[in-house]
Amino acid sequence: MDSPGYVALTRQSGLLREMQTVANNVANAPTTGYRREGLVFSEHVRVLEPGEPSLSMARATVRHIDTAQGTLTETGGRFDFAIEGEGFFMLETPEGQMLTRAGSFTPSAEGELVAPDGARLLDAGGAPVFVPPDARSVTLAADGTLSADEVPLTQIGLFAPADPTGLSRRGGVRFDAGGDVLPAETAVILQGFVENSNVDPVAEIARMIEVQHAYQMGQQFLDKEDERIRSVLQTLGR
Repeated sequence: MDSPGYVALTRQSGLLREMQTVANNVANAPTTGYRREGLVFSEHVRVLEPGEPSLSMARATVRHIDTAQGTLTETGGRFDFAIEGEGFFMLETPEGQMLTRAGSFTPSAEGELVAPDGARLLDAGGAPVFVPPDARSVTLAADGTLSADEVPLTQIGLFAPADPTGLSRRGGVRFDAGGDVLPAETAVILQGFVENSNVDPVAEIARMIEVQHAYQMGQQFLDKEDERIRSVLQTLGR
């Protein structure tokens, strides 16, 4: 295959990955705490022989996590927490510490607040958050201070990656910081709320149509390029 074919194929591969990303965003639009994801296209330019034009190829290799605020929904649950502002909750999982914006927790048999799959919520010092099983009232201050029967217990930690570009998804609504994390000092936590996905379904569907059209145009180019090569081979073979 000659250079135009390779260039078109790399573009088609990137568009296919973007289509999969957009479809995943649409599917997770109702998922609590989900962060929209996008692809960043990069262009690689290579100088060929003297006197020949350069060869450029587009690739989609970098995933971008959109950390924009999602809308909040009031649930009234005393262990439902929503972050307003930048920052993430920290969870202790079998794969290590993970960040998340999904703030729906329940007390375990030991009294520790856990996510639906059992991952433990961590406080500002990196320790599990414990709530006495016999607590009659549990309240949460805006700064994350958790109290039971008006007695302060701990401060729920809010963290942000030191390098925002290093954030990478580790399945669903959890992320690896990709390095050090810092306290998110300006964010506040609301009790009795959860944060919705920050996906705009209408915008995502519009983007899906745009990507589909771009992919179809690329496929038409490849088909015509194949016809051109076949015609040249048939002419030379006579």
